[in-house]
Amino acid sequence: MSQLVRIATRKSPLALAQTRWVAAQLRIHDPSIVVEEVQLVTEGDRVLDVPLAKVGGKGLFVTEVERALVEGRADLAVHSMKDVPEALEPGMILACIPEREDPRDVLVSADGAGLMDLRAGVRLGTSSLRRAVQLHQERPDLALKVLRGNVGTRLRKIDEGEVDAAVLALAGLRRLGLDRELGARLSVLSVEQSIPAVGQGALALETRADDAALRARLQPLDHRPSRVAVAAERAFLGTLHGGCTTPLAAHARFVDGRLRVEAMVGELDGQSIVRGSVDLALDAAHRDAEARAHALGAELAERLVQQGAGLMIERARAAKDPYAAGLYAR
Repeated sequence: MSQLVRIATRKSPLALAQTRWVAAQLRIHDPSIVVEEVQLVTEGDRVLDVPLAKVGGKGLFVTEVERALVEGRADLAVHSMKDVPEALEPGMILACIPEREDPRDVLVSADGAGLMDLRAGVRLGTSSLRRAVQLHQERPDLALKVLRGNVGTRLRKIDEGEVDAAVLALAGLRRLGLDRELGARLSVLSVEQSIPAVGQGALALETRADDAALRARLQPLDHRPSRVAVAAERAFLGTLHGGCTTPLAAHARFVDGRLRVEAMVGELDGQSIVRGSVDLALDAAHRDAEARAHALGAELAERLVQQGAGLMIERARAAKDPYAAGLYAR
């Protein structure tokens, strides 16, 4: 007997690719599952001419998709973890986090030049304040330009000469199969050059907390190391109460049996940045691993607050236009 699973998703090419990957994984573990897509247009999809930091930030790509769950129009929602706010709607749960794709940022240029090879004054496109602040530290001689749109739109703006290069997430390019197509035009940025966004590269599979049957079907897809690493990053974000108007980043990874978390917070003008890292011995399979990872991420946030991160975040929140602080070329 077939089992229907209605999956709520955005209509963007990347969101659909992610959703169809989840559907395929579900059917591998349970061939009786029949998937129905509930395609939605979110506020973040509708507002394409204004940077996200000006129109609300986190939640713009999630709210309408999550509402389909709350209203019973869908059974499962697939999100990019980096878009998921601190708190879910009451009665909802992140039931599954599949194995994370490579979370690093990449630079795509018109002529194949890497970050350190770009000519001075080159127009580098990104609307991410997190990316902009860190890249300004590496190359203060580049002209940063606001760049919105889905992956295809941003790549097209490079080809059309609107910008000379752009920074994107490697995970998205891989899920769309574009990394091989771009070839030598793509160069991966190290974590030291650009710490990824909280949750970047991970998927968040959200369900109603009382849907025990679906949660059980999702368990084979859940990847403990990814879940634990994301818990540390989200604890860092939650402790600082940061959002899209705040240049901050956190990345957790397991190295030789230890969970290492690296993070940064920066000023909107790109002139000042604080960084830090913490680690501890941790087995992702241990029952309290998530709780310990959460505590580690919160500890790192408090350390950065002592270095001035709290004041940086307050100034970023108070800014009427986070792009007018002098970091972006006019």
